[in-house]
Amino acid sequence: MIRVFRHYISTAFLSLSLLETVIFASAFQAGNLLRFKETSDIVQTSFFIPSAIFAVIMLVCMTGMGLYQRNQGWKTAAIVLRLTGAFLLGTIAMSLVFYALPDLFIGRGILGFSLLFAFAGTAILRAIFYRFADADKLKRRILIYGVGKKAQQLIDLQDNEGHDHLDIVGCIPMGDEQQVIQQGSLINLDIPLIEFVNLQDIDEIVVAPDDRRGGLPVDDLLDCKISGYEVIDALTFYERESGVIKIDSLYPSWLVFSDGFKAGNTKNLTKRAFDIFSSLLILFFTWPIMLIAAGFIWAENGFSGPIFYTQIRVGAHWRLFNVMKFRSMRVDAEKNGAQWAQKNDARVTPVGRIIRKTRIDELPQIINVLKGDMSFVGPRPERPEFVDQVATSIPFYSERHRVKPGITGWAQLCYPYSASEDDAARKLEYDLYYVKNYSLFLDMLILLQTTEVILWGLSLIHISEPTRQAEIS
Repeated sequence: MIRVFRHYISTAFLSLSLLETVIFASAFQAGNLLRFKETSDIVQTSFFIPSAIFAVIMLVCMTGMGLYQRNQGWKTAAIVLRLTGAFLLGTIAMSLVFYALPDLFIGRGILGFSLLFAFAGTAILRAIFYRFADADKLKRRILIYGVGKKAQQLIDLQDNEGHDHLDIVGCIPMGDEQQVIQQGSLINLDIPLIEFVNLQDIDEIVVAPDDRRGGLPVDDLLDCKISGYEVIDALTFYERESGVIKIDSLYPSWLVFSDGFKAGNTKNLTKRAFDIFSSLLILFFTWPIMLIAAGFIWAENGFSGPIFYTQIRVGAHWRLFNVMKFRSMRVDAEKNGAQWAQKNDARVTPVGRIIRKTRIDELPQIINVLKGDMSFVGPRPERPEFVDQVATSIPFYSERHRVKPGITGWAQLCYPYSASEDDAARKLEYDLYYVKNYSLFLDMLILLQTTEVILWGLSLIHISEPTRQAEIS
């Protein structure tokens, strides 16, 4: 893993993206050779600009289809489907580029062979990558200091889908800590720690005791650190591997001394410019969809009743504002008062179920973004009633309101349907990660990944329907 703008990226998939960039950048030259391989009519022209445009477009499409996400799994059918979708989007985008910039047009024959070369090259590279990427020699060997609940959480993480790159060698007990892990994971050192680390080819030591009051083996850990081995705490490890900040292990001093939570006028202006540009771009492409959705909502209610609804939500720095959405529940959805929405909620209308699945119901919030009440990317805005309810029982919950709420966000991509305080706590772990690490890079990544939810009605990281709060029409 490496960190790009404080967001961790898999080095394996980063290397894969670089190799695929080479394939995309050389596609037009290869297409030219394939098109005229039996003649002497090879086009003598520069393909630099169209090749660069094609490479950028394909990287965006591949990212949007989740093809650089380790968490997607490696099932052949899913990969082929995503790869096909990426190339279809890339073909459409290149056609629009040639239409807008006819001087760059290179001919249908060369374009066809170029796409064929790029698809075949990418498919072969992917086949090789998925064949060998899970080999034991590519796994990151982890040694854990601690044998309690936190150590068990890390062992459980290794067994989750998307973490096959981890190889936890074992756990070393600390003092009188109560053992929770299985006996087979226990390591009783009879040699100095640095010797064990060298012999076992350890890549990283994770310090994860349930209670640090018994003291840490500082000298041994310092010896390993200065010798070039990674030594990190469990919270940082979990943040890197899962994109969350575990609130059940979180303590204020970690937040104080960890990096992140950076702000500044330049950063704020950049995010605001990104919000405006993204909103106008999405509005340009989705206004016909919004018009159709409005027509269906109106017709479903007998050509009467509201198409939109507004609701008071909590924004940045706890400022209240009215959020705007397409109505997806019955008009009388809250006749019994405010309540958490449930998965397969009976109050959701047939049209509402469709627009929720595809996130179309969120599109009117573009107006909130343009007004400055929301960002395009950020934690979902919650109702004041629910904020007051959960803020007293969930630690650090108020910290999610340090930034503007968003139409889409890290938690919406990473966590299933939320219908309880416990779910709100789990989603808070993703929201805190975003608040701590947000940047233009992370916003673009979330926006690209949200594309898949809209196009396929699926989530990128095991998401079902996104969080929905009860509506007031």
